[in-house]
Amino acid sequence: MATTVEELENDTVRLTVEVPAHDVHHAVEHATDDLAASVKIPGFRQGKVPRPILLQRLGKERIYAEAVDSHISGWFWNAAARVRIRPIAQPRFDYELPTEDSADWRFQATVPVQPKVEVVDWTTLEVGRPEAEVPQELVEQELEALRDTVAELVPAGDRAARNGDTLVVDLISPNGDEQRDTVVELGAGRLVDEVETALRGSSAGETKSVTYELADETSAAVEINVKEIKEKVLPELDDELARSASEFDTLADLRADIENRLSEQLTAEIENAFRANAVDTLVRESKVNPSGPLVEARARELLNGFVRSLERRGIAAETYLEITGRTPEQLVEAMTAEAALSVARELALEAVADKLGIAVSDDEVRVLVREQAEEAGEDVEAVLEELWESGRHEDLREDIRLRTALDRVAAEVKPIAMDVAEAREAIWTPDKEKPDTETKLWTPGSKELA
Repeated sequence: MATTVEELENDTVRLTVEVPAHDVHHAVEHATDDLAASVKIPGFRQGKVPRPILLQRLGKERIYAEAVDSHISGWFWNAAARVRIRPIAQPRFDYELPTEDSADWRFQATVPVQPKVEVVDWTTLEVGRPEAEVPQELVEQELEALRDTVAELVPAGDRAARNGDTLVVDLISPNGDEQRDTVVELGAGRLVDEVETALRGSSAGETKSVTYELADETSAAVEINVKEIKEKVLPELDDELARSASEFDTLADLRADIENRLSEQLTAEIENAFRANAVDTLVRESKVNPSGPLVEARARELLNGFVRSLERRGIAAETYLEITGRTPEQLVEAMTAEAALSVARELALEAVADKLGIAVSDDEVRVLVREQAEEAGEDVEAVLEELWESGRHEDLREDIRLRTALDRVAAEVKPIAMDVAEAREAIWTPDKEKPDTETKLWTPGSKELA
């Protein structure tokens, strides 16, 4: 879809968009199907009107008008994304209807856009960066987890069951279905609370009847016969543990490996956080303040993604609001603030990319697609063909472009000690006000909440 951009006064642009013939044909076919399903013509069942009859009754102009009305907005926003403009209002369209669906078609759209961002010199910015020091308690936790994996289970004697014990139970439902010799671990978080509570303090040979609530707010019941209670006997923290539970011969070597692994993880987390802080500092110091349909659309994406994430965990949106004490309006407000920040980050990085003249070739896009497709076990050539046919390779091109810009910013800002950065942050100014949001770490291309 070829697009030209003409810059007008007052941060307004006029786009001239060339729509390929196959897209026009698809729009006309789609409009014809929609009209056939909604128009009533005597002698034909609704939705079963032959196209020649429909064309005769309604006329080509009515069908082409429907095709344009239902598709022009999508064509505009796709074109705007390709030429990297950021509308802040709905466009005003100017066009003449197509006369046939076998030829290219053109329309114009005039729209106010986000003013061009002038980023500050990021090489002068100072951003806090913590040192990658592995807390020893994390190393000890890893060692304890390793001990737990090779622990020996022995009878607990006559005492009552407690957290950490492994129980062998028979589960019997009210309809008589049985699950014999089921192994459960108390305190592992795998049992519903009502069952955990009933089994904690139980004795071997005891029977418990438990009623518990399901995710759909109905209830279920189960009878639990406790057959055995076993406790874990942890091995000593010594060289023998290292040899039996790892590839190392000594505890010192095992401990060093754990420290190195945790250090690598911590370094990666610090690097990601530093990159996010760097671009946020750039946004704040450059006073990037986006608004309009783009922020509204991004907010809807975030909200829909958040609701889907709740549904995947079996949590209704109403339940989440009740638990957190939030109102729907507060949730929307938080999503809108996060959307504005996300768009502001992209605008700042786009300005950096423009300033540096960053361009991404087709070959660079193909390399990324090949890596991701091979990792996912997909047909590389089929994925490449589908991306290019749909035009979605341009989205990847832009993601790579912004990521490259972020690489430069993160490499060229000045890292400072966290205590210095925190002391400066403690001196409040209005431009440091941050939205109350619950998000995952942002990177170019990520637009959804965790």
